[in-house]
Amino acid sequence: MASYLLALDQGTTSSRAILFGTGGEVVSKAQHPFHQIYPQPGWVEHDPLEIWETERRAMAQAVHSAHIDPKDIVGIGITNQRETTVVWDRATGEPVYNAIVWQCRRTAPLCDQLKAEGAGERISKTTGLLIDAYFSGTKIKWILDHVPGARARAERGELLCGTVDSWLIWNLTGGKAHVSDYSNASRTMLFDIHRLCWDEELCRLLDVPMCILPQPVPSCGPYGTVAPGLPGLEDLAGIPVCGSAGDQAAALFGQTCFAPGEAKNTYGTGCFTLMNVGQQPVRSRAGLLTSVAWSMGGETTYALEGSVFNAGSTIQWLRDELGLISSAPECDRLAESVADSGGVFVVPAFTGLGAPYWDMYARGTIVGLTRGTTKAHIARAVLESIAYQVADLMEAMRQDLPVTCLRVDGGASVSDPLLQFQADLLRIPVDRPSQVETTAFGAAALAGLSVGVWSGYEELRALRRSQHVFLPQREESACQADYRQWKRAVERAGGWIEA
Repeated sequence: MASYLLALDQGTTSSRAILFGTGGEVVSKAQHPFHQIYPQPGWVEHDPLEIWETERRAMAQAVHSAHIDPKDIVGIGITNQRETTVVWDRATGEPVYNAIVWQCRRTAPLCDQLKAEGAGERISKTTGLLIDAYFSGTKIKWILDHVPGARARAERGELLCGTVDSWLIWNLTGGKAHVSDYSNASRTMLFDIHRLCWDEELCRLLDVPMCILPQPVPSCGPYGTVAPGLPGLEDLAGIPVCGSAGDQAAALFGQTCFAPGEAKNTYGTGCFTLMNVGQQPVRSRAGLLTSVAWSMGGETTYALEGSVFNAGSTIQWLRDELGLISSAPECDRLAESVADSGGVFVVPAFTGLGAPYWDMYARGTIVGLTRGTTKAHIARAVLESIAYQVADLMEAMRQDLPVTCLRVDGGASVSDPLLQFQADLLRIPVDRPSQVETTAFGAAALAGLSVGVWSGYEELRALRRSQHVFLPQREESACQADYRQWKRAVERAGGWIEA
C-alpha cells in the first residue's frame, strides 16, 4: 500500500504544502502568498491568522490535487520561518498582536541595552547566539510591553507564545499541543542548548514569563494528531504531527548533511549557511551562531550557522520596488548580458547586516556607479552580492572546520550564473540537487523516521541526487580582487543609521 508524508513549509513570504512519496519524490504541492506588513521603517510583521489560513488552504489543495486516499498519509512534518514570533490567547486562539518577523529591527535599542549591561557573554555561552533583534526573545518582550494588558494576561497564564512552528502545531492539534522543537527553541535567545531547556535566568532578564513558553521537544516524534473538524482538513483528522524543524535545520537534514563538516546554503529571502558540527556544540571564533540542528533518538546534532538577511529579497526589490526587471529569471538574463558588474557593488543591508558583521545599523548601499552603468550591471551586482555574502559566511566557518563542498537549495539556487560565481569565489564544488525541495523534504523525512517509513540516515542519503555540480572556472586572483572590493563596499554600508 502506498504511503505519503505531508510537509508544511511555512516561509517568510508564502505558505506551502508538499506531499512526498516514500522515494522522496514530490507528488503534489500548493502555495499561497500572504501580506507583508511594514508599519515603520525597519519593522516587519505578518498576520498570524493569515499564516494559518494560507497554510491550511495549501494543505487541503495539495492533498486534493494528488488524488490519493488521505488515509494513506502516515505523518505530517513542519518546517517554518524561525525567529518570527506570535503571542496568542490560550482560550480563543486570537493573536494579541501581529507576528513580529525575524527581519524586524524594532528591538535593536533593547539589544543595545542588553549589550551595555554586559549580558552578551551569558547569552552566547548559554544559547549559542549573539544579542541581536533577529531573535525571538526581545520580540516577545516587545509585545508584552506594548500591547495593553498583555503582560498581566501573560503572567496570569492566559496567553501563549511561540515561533511559527508552535503556532501551526497548536492550530493543527486543536490547541492540544503547545510545543517547539529544539531547533526552533534554540533561536529565541532564551534556550539553553546544552541542557535543552528554557533558561530561567534569561527569561527573567527579558521579562518573559516561562508559563507562556511552549514545551521544548525533539525534532522527530509524536506531538499530537490533526484535530477533527478543521475546515478543509476533515479527511486528515487523526494523522500524526510527528516531525518539526526550523527551515534552515530542515534544509540541512534534507540535504543529508549528516556528518560533521558537511554544509549547505539556502538561497531564500535571506541566505542561510549551516554546517553540521556533530554532537557537541562548537563555539564560533568568527561571529557565527551555534544552534541545535535536530534531535532524535536521544542524540542531538548541532550546527554552526551564518545568516544573511537579504538575498532573494534583493532580486524581489529589483522587480517590485525599482521595476528594473519584470521577473526573477530576467535578472539572470541581464546579468549574463554583461561581462562583469562594471565595478558596481550592491550591499543589500536593507534591514542591517547579519553574520559575520552583526551590524543592526547598516543600510543598503550601491557603490561604483558611473555614467556608463546600466541596469544589466546593477542586476549582475545584485546576483554577485548574494554570492559575496555567502563567501563571508564560508570564510568564517573555515576558521572552525574545513568545508570541501557546498550543497545548495532555495529559490535563487535555480540561477546558474549565481552558482557559478559562488563556486569561483569559494574555490570548491557547489552541488545543486535534482530534488530542490530540500527544506520541505527535511520536514517530511523527520516525520517519516518517526513513523518508520525510513530506518535511518543511510536510507535518506541514498535518495539524494545531484542535478548539477558547479566547479571553479574563473581565475582565483581575479575573484580575490573582486572580493577585496566587496569588503570595501561593506565598510561603506556599515553603521549608516545613527543609534
